[in-house]
Amino acid sequence: MAAMIELRGYQDEALSSLMNYWNEGGGNPLVDLATGTGKSVVIATLARRLIEAYPTMRVLMLVHVRELVEQNAKAILRAWPTAPLGINSAGLGRRDKRSQILCASIQSVANEDASTLGERHLVIVDEAHLIPKSGNGMYRKLLSKLREAVPDLRVVGFTATPYRLDSGRLDDGDDALFDDVVFTYGIAQGVDDGFLSPLVSRATGQVIDVSNVQRRGGEFVAGALEAAANQDAITQAACSEIIAKGSERNSWLVFCAGVAHALAVRDAMRQRGIQAECVTGETPKGDRDRIIAAFRDGRLRCLTNANVLTTGFDAPCLDLIAMLRPTLSTSLYVQMLGRGTRLHPGKESCLVLDFAENVRRFGPVDAVEVRGTKGGSGEGKVTVETVRAKACPHCETLVSVRVYTCTHCGHEWPKPADPKHNARADSDVAVMSREMKDRWLPVQSVTAYPHRKENSPTSMRVEYQSGFQIYKEWVTIEHPGFAGAKASKWWRTIIGTDAPKTVAEGLTRIAQEQAIKAVTIQRDGKYWRVSGYRVRRPDGRMIDIGADMKVAPAPLQIVKVAS
Repeated sequence: MAAMIELRGYQDEALSSLMNYWNEGGGNPLVDLATGTGKSVVIATLARRLIEAYPTMRVLMLVHVRELVEQNAKAILRAWPTAPLGINSAGLGRRDKRSQILCASIQSVANEDASTLGERHLVIVDEAHLIPKSGNGMYRKLLSKLREAVPDLRVVGFTATPYRLDSGRLDDGDDALFDDVVFTYGIAQGVDDGFLSPLVSRATGQVIDVSNVQRRGGEFVAGALEAAANQDAITQAACSEIIAKGSERNSWLVFCAGVAHALAVRDAMRQRGIQAECVTGETPKGDRDRIIAAFRDGRLRCLTNANVLTTGFDAPCLDLIAMLRPTLSTSLYVQMLGRGTRLHPGKESCLVLDFAENVRRFGPVDAVEVRGTKGGSGEGKVTVETVRAKACPHCETLVSVRVYTCTHCGHEWPKPADPKHNARADSDVAVMSREMKDRWLPVQSVTAYPHRKENSPTSMRVEYQSGFQIYKEWVTIEHPGFAGAKASKWWRTIIGTDAPKTVAEGLTRIAQEQAIKAVTIQRDGKYWRVSGYRVRRPDGRMIDIGADMKVAPAPLQIVKVAS
């Protein structure tokens, strides 16, 4: 039997969260894993563990886009070479039906007589965000048939964005296919842990005006959007900026507003001597495969596209994303930028050039928020607030309007003579929360409490009092594996002493030592999370430590908080 692939800590946590959810009687969960964090490895390991524990279990893996069927099957076989796997896809000329693990497109099997697929105990839906609201019916029809043979069939969805391209959350509404998000590992965590490449943004002189573009169903009308974007003056100016700002970048991916627009951008790049190609839904499969292979291999510098490379496209070398495609879809925004977060030798970051003003529209890609109406109509609306940002006059990095030191080059803006002090941190941000220069908030007191959760070890809730506000974080001292090791590292680095063995010991010691004197915070969805610590060591030294547990190069100015 082939050896199990070694999982990263968060991947193992994702699987444990799934099994705990089902063991407690849960139904149909979602797993939210950022692009590039190994979703296929988690899926393959889930299927393998279940089948080895229950040899008669049969799994159906569905995708909404048929092009992903072969890609997902190959990903499973890379992680589990001996997997009992088959493919059912008309587009691939394969019609397997009885395989223990069956990878299929929903279009190919939705109308099948369920008996031809055999009993299915688990249905895995990959790239679940691609299910449009109108597509729920196909899945429900198939699941209803399958449940006639297996009434307690379970469904699990995997995605990097647990909300639809065309509406709200996937676990909202009376007709939702999924019940709860049971595990999340986002872009910010992946970057902090060293598994993803950070994104950095630069302001652009050229922007696409969408003020007169019609909207329908929560998105810009496609034809009107392309008409606004596909103007020669805009295209020429944008291409000149991409070439100037991307001179030290090797692999450029450009998102365009339509087929004609993508071709126009490609041609403008070629006119400037840049080797460029274009892929769209109209590109023949052979040509598309050849172009993408050349891009991945570094033989092609610029690749333009329209609506085809937002999901399932893997090019780790990609180090520049140009958005010439405005959107109102949170999921599409996150998916576009997720293409640039994979690690690659020599790649320190991925540069984002936003001609579409999507960054200003949605805020940081690692802290977007989609509010739903749990148990309601399923029309969960994306809440978007215009983000005010400014560009550094020297390096053009986008930062909050309330930030006075550029996070990239150190340029200083003059500060207001009489600043207003609030007990909340600023929420204006650039493409990632880490691009903000967070303000230090003085901590008046540090208090800890036991935090108990059914069927889970007790953890420690740490509360930082700063003015009228309290900021919280959880330290999982008694948890096994990755979570416990991370908590021990947190204690040794932040508190500066050996980690306690129990929560009870930790509660006493953290109250006695009071080592944390100030914190920085960052927006994480609708909550704030602690992102930096100013601590006093036993010898009296004050040092600054970031969320990555590294000592900061220089202290920042503490902002007084109203009390």
